[in-house]
Amino acid sequence: MEIEDQSLSSKKMSEKDLNDWLPITKSRNAKWWYSAFHNVTAMVGAGVLGLPYAISQLGWGPGATVMILSWIITLYTLWQMVEMHEMVPGKRFDRYHELGQHAFGDKMGLWVVVPQQLMVEVGVDIVYMITGGKSLQKFHDTVCPDCKPIKMTYFIMIFAAVHFVLSHLPSFNSITGVSLAAAVMSLSYSTIAWIASADRGVQPDVQYGSRASTTTGRVFGFFSALGDIAFAFAGHNVVLEIQATIPSTPEKPSKKPMWKGVVFAYVIVALCYFPVAFIGYWVFGNSVQDNVLISLEKPRWLIAAANMFVVIHVIGSYQVFAIPVFDMIESCLVKKMKFKPTRMLRFMTRNLYVALTMFLAITFPFFGGLLSFFGGFAFAPTTYYLPCIMWLAIYKPKKFSFSWFANWICIILGVLLMVLAPIGALREIIIQAKDFKFYS
Repeated sequence: MEIEDQSLSSKKMSEKDLNDWLPITKSRNAKWWYSAFHNVTAMVGAGVLGLPYAISQLGWGPGATVMILSWIITLYTLWQMVEMHEMVPGKRFDRYHELGQHAFGDKMGLWVVVPQQLMVEVGVDIVYMITGGKSLQKFHDTVCPDCKPIKMTYFIMIFAAVHFVLSHLPSFNSITGVSLAAAVMSLSYSTIAWIASADRGVQPDVQYGSRASTTTGRVFGFFSALGDIAFAFAGHNVVLEIQATIPSTPEKPSKKPMWKGVVFAYVIVALCYFPVAFIGYWVFGNSVQDNVLISLEKPRWLIAAANMFVVIHVIGSYQVFAIPVFDMIESCLVKKMKFKPTRMLRFMTRNLYVALTMFLAITFPFFGGLLSFFGGFAFAPTTYYLPCIMWLAIYKPKKFSFSWFANWICIILGVLLMVLAPIGALREIIIQAKDFKFYS
C-alpha cells in the first residue's frame, strides 16, 4: 500500500514538473486584461480584411445576417467553453482536448478534438505567414513604387525570421507584450481600413449586384464567403489554453476574469468587423478586392502604415496559435516518446515548426481560397458546434428547453457551414492555381 502511495505521489510530482515546463501551464498569474489581449489577437486576424469581399459575394441582406448570427453564436459557444473550464471541482481543463476527453471519453475525445484543433492552428499559422509576407510586399511596393519588384517568397522568409526568434518565448504569459501590440495594431488597421474607405466615398461606378456572371459562380461564391466569415470568428481553439494562464481558487474561479476579458474582446471584435465589412462593401461594391487594403490605393503613407500594422498584428496572432501546438508537440515527445524536457528539445521542435509553416506558405500562397477553406472545414466544428455537442453530452439539458434548442440550432448551422464553405473555397483555389507558378 505504501509503495502504491509513493508511486502515485511520484507520478503526481513528475506531472507537476512537466506542467511547470510546458508553455500553457508554466505560468498561471495572468490578469483579466491578458485574456482580452490574447482573445483579440487570436480572433481579429487576416480575416477582417476579407470581410467586404465576403459581403460582396453574399449581398447586403444575407451578408448582414451571417455576420450578426456568427457574432452571437460564437460569443455563446465561447461562454460555454469558459464555463466548462472548471466544471469538475478541483480540476481544470487547460487544453481543448482535455475537455473533449471529459465529454467523449479518453480515446474518442482525442480523436475528435486533436486533428481538428491541429488543422486549425497549423492552418492559421500558414495563412498568417502568407498574410505577413503579402503585407510586407504591399508595404515595400507602396513606399517604393519605382524599386525593383521582389518575389513574395522572400517577404514570407523575412516574416518567418521574426518567428525563429519569438517562438522561443517559454509561455503564454511571456508573449503578453507581443499580444498587446498585436491587439492595438488590429484595432488600428481595421480603423484605417474603414475610415479610409469612407473618406474615398462611394465610387461613381459602384455596383451591388452579384460578383459572378453565372449561377454556378454565384452559388460557389456564396459558399466560399461563408467560410471567409467563419475564419474571421476563430478564437475558440485557444480559449481554454488562455484561461489556463489565469489563477483560480474555489472562492475566485478563473471564469470570472476570463469572461470579463472575453466580453471586452468581443466589443473590440464588433468595432473592427462591422464597420470594415459594411463600409468597405458600401464604397467599392462588388469590385472590392479579397484584401480591402489592396482596393485602397491612396493616401500612400496611410496604406503603407496599415500594411505594417497588419504585419505586427499577424506576428502576435501567429504566436498565440503556435503556443498550443508547441505544448501539444512537447508534451507528446516527453510523455509518449520519453524525451527529456530540455532547452534543446524545445529549440529543435519550435524551429522545425516555424520552418514547416514557412515552407507551406511559400509553396501555396492562395490567400483568399485558403481563408474560406480553413474557415469552413476546420473552424466551423471547433468554433460553431463542437462546444455545443460537449455541453449537451456533459450537462444533458432537458429536451425542448431553451438551452437544448439553442445548442441544436448552433449545431445545425455549424454543420451546414462545414459542408458548404469548403466546396466554394476549393473551386476558388483551383481557379487561382491555374495561373500560379511555384515559388514565383
